[in-house]
Amino acid sequence: MNNVSSFSRFDNGPMSAHGHVARTIGIDIMAGTYRPGQRLSHETELLAQFGVSRTVLREAIKTLAAKGLVAARARTGTVVTPPEQWNMFDADVLSWKTAQGMDQQFHGDLTEIRLALESRAAALAARHRDDGDLAEMRAAIDLMRSATGSRRQFAEADLAFHQAIARASGNVLLRSMSAVIETALVASFTMSSPIHDMALHELNVSSHERIVDAIEARSEEDAAAAMLSVIKGLAHWRDLSDRD
Repeated sequence: MNNVSSFSRFDNGPMSAHGHVARTIGIDIMAGTYRPGQRLSHETELLAQFGVSRTVLREAIKTLAAKGLVAARARTGTVVTPPEQWNMFDADVLSWKTAQGMDQQFHGDLTEIRLALESRAAALAARHRDDGDLAEMRAAIDLMRSATGSRRQFAEADLAFHQAIARASGNVLLRSMSAVIETALVASFTMSSPIHDMALHELNVSSHERIVDAIEARSEEDAAAAMLSVIKGLAHWRDLSDRD
């Protein structure tokens, strides 16, 4: 996944007509405008609201259904499904969740899933990595170190780093979980950033560098431990930012 296009998903930039409709309704669902079990507005109302064709609207509804947010019910119409049926590992669903705000519980959930997945990815990367993988990780580290004036640039470099590790793991399922990483990093780059504190910035970069060192040394245990340290450090920093 290209890290620049990944972040553009959160910018609310140009998108297809049906993508815009799906995103708007999806955010409304997550914000509680539509409650589980509630029927979506009548097709005529939605057509007037968005000013799109019936074909575009129906394509948007199909997109929402494929992501588990709505379901067609006989004699009822299209209704919102319970949150447990939503595909929270879908990149768009996660971006919509970010757009309507993430509470402490969701931040905690993200941290827990990252601790489980990324520590394992780092260990597998130590086992399977090649020189090309290491070069990608080192290049991302260099970009993180030079990103002292832009939170976005720092977050994009950070994302590229974690995606390089996921690719190096050799596990296709771990690679596909990068949307979780992406969402966590987007959330962090919208808050106070370590780039505004040079000592904290260098500490953050160095902690990522230790992951690469362990992967290069093919030390699975050290790579996993270094990754856990980075993720826990981000969670701690976020908690401190929330208190300010």
